[in-house]
Amino acid sequence: MTRKIILLAALLTTLGMATATGAFAQSISRTVATERGYAPQIPFVDLTVRAPKSNQEVALSIQLLLLLAVLTLAPSIIILMTSFLRISIVFDFVKRALSLQQVPQNQVLMGVALFMTLFIMWPTFNRMYVDSFKPFADGKIGIEQMYSSGMEPLRIFMYRQMEDDPKNIALFMSMRGLPKPNTLADVPTYVLIPAFVLHEMTIAFKIGILLFIPFIVIDMVVASILMSMGMIMLPPVMISMPFKLILFVLVDGWDLLTQQLILSFK
Repeated sequence: MTRKIILLAALLTTLGMATATGAFAQSISRTVATERGYAPQIPFVDLTVRAPKSNQEVALSIQLLLLLAVLTLAPSIIILMTSFLRISIVFDFVKRALSLQQVPQNQVLMGVALFMTLFIMWPTFNRMYVDSFKPFADGKIGIEQMYSSGMEPLRIFMYRQMEDDPKNIALFMSMRGLPKPNTLADVPTYVLIPAFVLHEMTIAFKIGILLFIPFIVIDMVVASILMSMGMIMLPPVMISMPFKLILFVLVDGWDLLTQQLILSFK
């Protein structure tokens, strides 16, 4: 019993000392903060919803909602309105032509495609920043002029890829019942974007077909040799994949593919 009382007293003494030490440390930190001229404060965040007082506030709220919608659709804009679409499809064709399953991973290929897109689109992005975002941040132009100035370089890039073969633009213009455009300004953005997507997919598939031809020849040769040797149960893909990889490495495939992809954009 005496031992329990002694242990309880020791425990209470320890807790009391810890509490006193904590209070002393807090008082010291508070004193130091006061002496330095500032005190720790937790900011108060107040988000209120109220009725608009003027039409200008209504327009500002709508513009804010549209800006949030654009930021939400930013990944789709990067995929469909830049060179990323063509590069990503071609990389997927290369992986399938080489009969590769796990290596390289899709995340790696998409990362390479993203940085190649930044390399190709950098002049366009730089012009968008100089002509659109920087004047808007300096207060020289409004949000409507910022949108038109920002879209113009991107529209020029998309149109430049299709200027030699504008049949996709003519297709979507005819489906909307619009007259034949004389200049790029006569082509609405909602027509230019789907025409560009269709054109990029067509070009990517053409490149993919050309990439498949040498690897299909290797598959056919390996399959014929296995059939002549009576090895019917052995999968031809398992034997042909090393030969395809050797051919791809010998011709310096990644450098050649990257160079030709970049040169395919105007």
